[in-house]
Amino acid sequence: MTTNAPRPTGLRRALLAAAALTGLAACGGGSNPLGNAPEVGNPGVTGGQKLSFAYFQKCINPILLTPLQINQGGVVSTNTCAGSGCHANATGTGGALRIEPGAQAVDLADTANTPDVIRTSDMYKNFYSSQGATVVGAPTQSRLVTKPLLLGVLHGGGQIFANEQDDHIKLIEYWITHPSPQGQDEFSTATYSMFTPADPQTGTCNTQ
Repeated sequence: MTTNAPRPTGLRRALLAAAALTGLAACGGGSNPLGNAPEVGNPGVTGGQKLSFAYFQKCINPILLTPLQINQGGVVSTNTCAGSGCHANATGTGGALRIEPGAQAVDLADTANTPDVIRTSDMYKNFYSSQGATVVGAPTQSRLVTKPLLLGVLHGGGQIFANEQDDHIKLIEYWITHPSPQGQDEFSTATYSMFTPADPQTGTCNTQ
């Protein structure tokens, strides 16, 4: 003999639905099982540190303008990174790294040179492009290091530096491994410790 269970009334159906939603909420579904869980959020950005503009201007930009020996398959010649046919912004053929050869130094002691003003300068264009060829904190993953050394990557300009002991490479590696403190921009005075004494006007460029 079979008996038919009573069908749920409208009130009972509503209570069952509410219980189901409560169960979903307990699993992290929130008040709306089809919505995002309220306890889930995107993590804060922990990277994004900037390299020092002051150190670039005094210690790195000159490297890009220095006549250097180039070894292309045993044929040695001389040119600058910012030379025509290399990375000169107007006449270069050297890919993403673009350099304004005539960029003038920015007086960082002049209060009129605010970050907004500096960012319109040719020197900043050189800084921005060079930083784009780096992985902050990782020289051996940075094209600004690996290309002129031919470290596992081709370089149309040939081999510029013999090895990582080259003085120019040491400067570049130091720049890459000493970014501004987290949350500070590329003009942070904290990076002045990269000079001895700690003054970008009078200090010498540290490499260690």
